[in-house]
Amino acid sequence: MSLHPPFREAAEVWLSEDPDSKTAGELRALIKRYDAGEDAARRELRELFEGQLEFGTAGLRGILGCGPQRMNRVLVRKVTAGLAAYLRRLVPEAGTLGVVIGHDARHNSRVFSEDTARILAGEGIKVYLAHRPWPTPTTAWAVTTLGAAAGVMVTASHNPPAYNGYKVYWSNGAQIVPPHDVGIAEAIGKIGRSDQLAMPELAEARRQGLVVDLDEALHDRYLADVVALRASPSLDVSKLVVAFTPLHGVGALSVEPGMQRAGFAAVHTEPAQRDPDPDFPTVAFPNPEEKGAMDLVLALANRIKADLVLANDPDADRLCCAVPEGASYRLLTGDQVGALLADYLLEVGPKDKRMVATTIVSSQLLSYLAEQAGADYRETLTGFKWIGNAAMDYEKQTGGRFVMGYEEALGYSVGPLVRDKDGVSAAIIFAELTAWNHARGKTVLDHLDDIYRRVGLFVTEQVSLTKPGSEGLAEIRAAMKRFRSQPPKDVGGHAIEQVNDLSKGEGGLPPSDVLVFKLAGGRRVIMRPSGTEPKLKSYYEVRVPVGDQESIADARKRGLADLGKLRDAHQALF
Repeated sequence: MSLHPPFREAAEVWLSEDPDSKTAGELRALIKRYDAGEDAARRELRELFEGQLEFGTAGLRGILGCGPQRMNRVLVRKVTAGLAAYLRRLVPEAGTLGVVIGHDARHNSRVFSEDTARILAGEGIKVYLAHRPWPTPTTAWAVTTLGAAAGVMVTASHNPPAYNGYKVYWSNGAQIVPPHDVGIAEAIGKIGRSDQLAMPELAEARRQGLVVDLDEALHDRYLADVVALRASPSLDVSKLVVAFTPLHGVGALSVEPGMQRAGFAAVHTEPAQRDPDPDFPTVAFPNPEEKGAMDLVLALANRIKADLVLANDPDADRLCCAVPEGASYRLLTGDQVGALLADYLLEVGPKDKRMVATTIVSSQLLSYLAEQAGADYRETLTGFKWIGNAAMDYEKQTGGRFVMGYEEALGYSVGPLVRDKDGVSAAIIFAELTAWNHARGKTVLDHLDDIYRRVGLFVTEQVSLTKPGSEGLAEIRAAMKRFRSQPPKDVGGHAIEQVNDLSKGEGGLPPSDVLVFKLAGGRRVIMRPSGTEPKLKSYYEVRVPVGDQESIADARKRGLADLGKLRDAHQALF
């Protein structure tokens, strides 16, 4: 009988099958420290080997390292074997339809994608392997374009350099939703040792026709389809001056040629951030929403007197926009960009049966715009997988047209081309929107103010409470349990009129760990744990009707004051 605790024995087993010299070396050193009686090593080993990263509707995402609680080659191989088993069971023709594999430029992304390809090939499933790092939306698009059974994108989106992830798409080009997430997770649980899986070398798999390397021609087709989304193709956009950054990610090789093909002749990319770099050296956090991340591109915009500033996150599925305001630039929120895109596309597009969609944590503004335009509106759970599936359901059930969808975390999709958020097409269409406003003598901020005068000023804010580690996760769960079982009667003096607990599937939505508090005067507070980060997120919103003689600035001041009181009162309850 072993004297070691289970997590120590699990570490030995893991070490025996780890093909990565780096993570194996780290684990070997950790075991040595543990055996020497070091308390910190005991805590670390337990953290790595008790439990495992959960495979869900967002796939996997975690810190790079050894053990089942980290992203590594052992885990990627087992997950892929589970995916292969599930596909074989549910899609008999999966072997010939194949799986598209794309990857970003993060640490180990290419290695993980090649391991994925080899495992699938070992199961006799054809693989379409991206020839270079490219945007996440390109993978989603390629799944449907190539008629594949599924897709895998190796990416951690906008997470810090230490992270990577594994995202799965179904044959419809949307991220997996239940029951596929549960089915794949169950199949993963049945996989044994990763070093006993069939893994032909890539060269041999290529010779057998099981691995097909994609090329620039396919990416060119993606760009052509994106440019075809232009809503005002005859509009002259050549003089619009744009400052752009891919934030050390993969966006430049898609956005630059895409903008050029669409007619934008004056796009300037921030040189220090143009090329992919997995360490993201010029930013503290590679997310355009984070403080300081936009500093370099905003400085570039000031130098060239840009009409518009655009930024992608590292895998180019999100887009951040900034527009001139006086002598500086104003960063637009995801809700503002989403509302502007929807208003523009509803205005200039056909007035047919059409639909726009957003998530429960986004502003209520889109619902007002849709009603005013005579368009249908859908609200989904958080995550673009739900928007993509809602769009397809709408098209199938009504024969109508999906115009656009967005989520407040800077994710947008235009039309049915990509069933996921796409920062490349969103960049081109938002630049077109800017040129359209200029052509009618308005700025983007004028357009936004017009919207507010028509349907009211919506002021929103999102606050994240970060709680890392297993202890932090327990704190987040405890907070949600407390607010669920004993909801407050009021927040900041505003009575709570309705509590929607989405864990019970209320509102016709699938069960989800979300609480929605609707307060007097149209105010709203939403709470949910992040699905990809150790955060408890709270979303606040107030709606302020704008008086006939009132300035937007004064209405905003009223709204911000009201929002601040609501936020502070709610945060004080933690």
